[in-house]
Amino acid sequence: MTINKFGVVIFPGSNCDEDMIYVLETTLGQKVERLWHKEHDLKGCDFIILPGGFSYGDYLRSGAIARFSPIMQEVIDHANQGGYVMGICNGFQVLCEAHLLPGTLLHNDTQKFICENVHLRAMTNESVVTAGINLEKALKIPIAHGEGRFHADSNTLDAIVNNDQVLFKYCGGDGEVAGSYNPNGSLENIAGICNAGRNVFGMMPHPERAADPELGNTDGLQLFESILNLASVSKGS
Repeated sequence: MTINKFGVVIFPGSNCDEDMIYVLETTLGQKVERLWHKEHDLKGCDFIILPGGFSYGDYLRSGAIARFSPIMQEVIDHANQGGYVMGICNGFQVLCEAHLLPGTLLHNDTQKFICENVHLRAMTNESVVTAGINLEKALKIPIAHGEGRFHADSNTLDAIVNNDQVLFKYCGGDGEVAGSYNPNGSLENIAGICNAGRNVFGMMPHPERAADPELGNTDGLQLFESILNLASVSKGS
């Protein structure tokens, strides 16, 4: 995998786009392109990120309108050709609505918006997002969502689990995965998944909000460093 440039898609209502751009551009020194939702050009970007926020005010369902933005056809084509796409929070919802990821995100089981730090554990090293993450260690990453409860029918869920597509599960600070640490009622404590092709990724927690020492937490950097380290290996091979 060679990453020459990241692209961050901006929808009306996106509010984590600049957070993501700051981490990629300033903290990690990467080239980043801002991709407006009405455009039809990914501008040569290799890795596309759909950021968090409230695209189109979360009307109908979160992500349901954004899925039909003009740029999404380019994103879908990019993914279908094996290109990398990652959705964070609202971006995850958009990817599910676009059927680039299986399942859907329902209202939290509390029926309340949740904004707090939680712990996650990577469940596989078989993805560029988690390849460099210790599977035994909990990461502290914030969440901020009202519709983050991952749901899928039993056959789809079985396929996700059997294909090793679960990227992250909610856990305790010691890494224990248990229902008591599940903030929103997600099936199997799932916090993030990938597609069967392992090139499309989605997660509800916000790693870009845990990637700066000034915020007192850099656990989220591990995800981005995993991507870049794998890219560096590919570039050098």
